[in-house]
Amino acid sequence: MPIPEDVTGEEIDKAVRQELQSLPKTLAEDVAKNLVMVARLLDEEPERAYGYARVALRLASRVAAVREAAGFAAYGTGKYAEALKEFRAARRMTGSAELWPLMADCERGLGRPEKALAMAGEPEVQKLDRAGQVEMRLVAAGARRDLGQADAAVVTLQSPELASNAVHPWTARLRYAYADALLAVGREGEARDWFAKALEADQAGTTDASDRLAEMDGVQFTDALVEDEDEDEGGVEEPRAEAEAGGEAQSGGGSEKTE
Repeated sequence: MPIPEDVTGEEIDKAVRQELQSLPKTLAEDVAKNLVMVARLLDEEPERAYGYARVALRLASRVAAVREAAGFAAYGTGKYAEALKEFRAARRMTGSAELWPLMADCERGLGRPEKALAMAGEPEVQKLDRAGQVEMRLVAAGARRDLGQADAAVVTLQSPELASNAVHPWTARLRYAYADALLAVGREGEARDWFAKALEADQAGTTDASDRLAEMDGVQFTDALVEDEDEDEGGVEEPRAEAEAGGEAQSGGGSEKTE
């Protein structure tokens, strides 16, 4: 796969670069460039990222960082069996429990929420840092909902991290998941409050909390471009007809869900 000229391979993390030192220099450079492309494309173009990950895997399958990158790329494209295989391989190579929540979520993706819940109770969870434990809690709550245990999902998410006013990279996602779980059990007032709290913490825009709040408040958004096109096609007659029918655009009386 083509590598842009501005990619040198030096952009990768120092720890990954050290791992690649076990390879011949030219090979290490090729692998590094492909890993850079995986990182660049993973969020916006996961299928392309997956392609670069497969190249890196073909070149250096015995490097833990490569197996981990291949796992993330497969996970990002919904290839959960493949992702689980790669995460397991990376974990065997490093001995780290860092990928445990992702492995559990792969089990969910494969339709095995019971397995994900079992993993949430394993000793490996205690080896995770705080962020990892929050991720494990999110996966466990998702597994509860997969099993139709909505109330248990709410309880699973209740934690000191949820109650804290401090904002961390995972805070918005945790609050959002709690709001969504509350909504699933009919606690709409509390759900709205937690969607608002999620929005407050979501500086990076990782959730659609603002859309969910608008939906709950009955705010309907209109596409200005589409509106202009309608006016061009129908002249002034359509707006007049809407006015006669009492159909002026307003902030209320309807909702449009966007996931």
